[in-house]
Amino acid sequence: MHGNTSGLRPSQLKALGNLYRRRIEPGRIGSPELARNLAELSHDVRREVGVLIDRRGRVISVSVADAKATEFPDLRMGENRLAGFHLLHAHPKGGPLSKGDLSTLFLKRLDAVSAVEVRQEGQPGLVHTAHLTPPGTIGEEEDWRILPPVSSHQIDEFDLGAQVSALEEEIARAAVGRESKKDRERAILVQIDQGEFDAEERLDELAELARTAGAEVVHKELVYRRNLKAGTLVGAGKLEELTSRAYHLDADLLIFGQELGPAQAREIEAATGLKILDRTQLILDIFALHAQGVESRLQVELAQLRYMKPRLLGAGAALSRIGGSAGSSAGGAIGTRGPGETKLELDRRRINDRLSFLEKQLENVSQRREERRKSRERNDVPVVSIVGYTNAGKSTLLNTFTHAAEEPRRVLAENKLFATLRPTSRQGFIHGVGPVVLTDTVGFIRDLPKDLTRAFRSTLEEIGDADVLLHVVDAASPGADTRLDAVNRILEELGFRDMPTVVALNKADAADPEQLAREVERTDGIAVSALRNIGLAELKEALADAIGQVQRAELAQREEERERSAQYR
Repeated sequence: MHGNTSGLRPSQLKALGNLYRRRIEPGRIGSPELARNLAELSHDVRREVGVLIDRRGRVISVSVADAKATEFPDLRMGENRLAGFHLLHAHPKGGPLSKGDLSTLFLKRLDAVSAVEVRQEGQPGLVHTAHLTPPGTIGEEEDWRILPPVSSHQIDEFDLGAQVSALEEEIARAAVGRESKKDRERAILVQIDQGEFDAEERLDELAELARTAGAEVVHKELVYRRNLKAGTLVGAGKLEELTSRAYHLDADLLIFGQELGPAQAREIEAATGLKILDRTQLILDIFALHAQGVESRLQVELAQLRYMKPRLLGAGAALSRIGGSAGSSAGGAIGTRGPGETKLELDRRRINDRLSFLEKQLENVSQRREERRKSRERNDVPVVSIVGYTNAGKSTLLNTFTHAAEEPRRVLAENKLFATLRPTSRQGFIHGVGPVVLTDTVGFIRDLPKDLTRAFRSTLEEIGDADVLLHVVDAASPGADTRLDAVNRILEELGFRDMPTVVALNKADAADPEQLAREVERTDGIAVSALRNIGLAELKEALADAIGQVQRAELAQREEERERSAQYR
C-alpha cells in the first residue's frame, strides 16, 4: 500500500488492499462499483484514494495520496506513446480536477486522469476526466482536454481505448512530420538571474554556445530567483512550465546556464523527461567538436573524463549488487549480497587509467613545445601572443597580419565560439622591429569550467613566453567591457596581467561609434577592423613601440648584469 497510510486501521488497510482484486472492462475509465468503492474508502479515511489501471483493466497500484504523490511504475514511455495506464481517484472534499491532477496527467503522459467527487456519507458524485492533446492543438487548454463531467453510473460509457489509440496515432503522425523537418536538436535555454547585471548577456552567450554546438534554440528563458532550489534550481512549477513549452515546441534538450551537480541533473531529467545539459557540458562538447590537433584532442578528452568521473554514480548504483546495509556484504536481501559496486569501480578504474595515460601523453607534447620555444628564443625573434575572448576575431587578425589568405598558412577563422583550440604560430613582419612570431591562443570565456582551465593551463602558459600581449576585444559586442574584464581576470589568475599589452578594439566597422569612443578612452586601445583592414597600421606602430620598450628594458637588464658580474671579478 502506497502513500500516507499512517494511522489507518487494519480493516481500512484490508479494504484498500482489496482494490487490487478489482477488474474493469479494458478500454474503460472504470466501473460504477469501483467508483463507489473509492468514494466510500476516501470518505472513511478522509484522504484521497487513487488506483492506477492498465489497458487490460487491471489495478496495478493503490495509493492513499493525491495525484502528484501517487506511486507510479518506473516505466519508460516512447516519444510517440502514452504511459499505458490511467489514474482514477476520489476527491473527499469534492470538486473537479485540480491543477495537480492535470500536471500529473501531462508530466507522466497518462492515458487519462479521472476524479470522483465524494458526497455526504461517502456517496460517489460526478466523475471528471481529462486526457492529453497532441502538440499544436488549439483549444481551451494547451496540454489537455477536459471532458464534460458524468454521473458515476455512466463512468463506463466513455471509450477510453479508442480515444487513446486515436491520440497516439495523431502524436506519431505529427512526430513523423516534425522529424522530417528537423535536422538538429531543438533546445530550450534557461539562465537563472540572481540579481546579476549581466544576466541577459549571459543568456545570449549561452544561445551562442548552443548554436555553435549544433543545436537549434527554440526558446530562451530568464528565470529570476534570489535563492536557488537545492534539487532543481528553479522549482517544480517552473519545470512543469518548461516541460509544457518543450512539448509544444518539439524541443528535446534543456540547457542550463548554471553548472548542475549530478543529483540535480538526474532530478531535473526525471521531472521533465528531457535531455539535460549544463553550460560546462556544452563547452566541453564544443571543444570536442572543434579539437583538431593532437594536443587539443588529448586535453579535451582529459577534461571530459574529469567531468564524467564524479557523475558515474547514477549508472553505477543502478548496476550495483549492494544490499540495504550500507554496502556490507553480510547485509541486504537475498540475491542482493555481493562484492560491492563492481560496475562502478570498474568504470572508475578505467577512467583513472585513461587519465594517467593522457597526462603522460600531454607531458610529451609539452616537452616538444618547450623545445620549439627554446629554438625561438635562440633566434631572438620577438613573440606576440594574441589573447582575447572567444570569437573576438583573433584568428582573422592573425591572417591579416601575416597575409595568410590561403592554405596552408591560413588559420581557421569562423564566426563561432572556440573555432580554434590549439595555439598556432605564424611569422609576420613589423616595420621598425623586423620579423616577429604571432601566436594565436585558445579563446577565453567567463567562468571557464575548472576542468578545462586545468587541461589548457599548459597551453595558456605559453603566453608567459611572449614579449607582448595583443588583447583583441570585440568592440561590436554589447558586453565588450565585461568580456575584456573577464579575460583580464584569467590573465591575472595565470600571472600574466602585468605583461606589456596592446589592446585592439576589433570589429570597429560594426561597432556603435559612441560605445567605441568610450572603449578607446577607457582601455587606451586602438580601433581596428581585421576584416576591412582598418587601423592595422596604427596597431602595428603600437606593437612596435611595445616591443621596442621590452627590448630596451632587456638590454638595460643585461648591461646591468654584465656590470655586476664585472665588479665581482
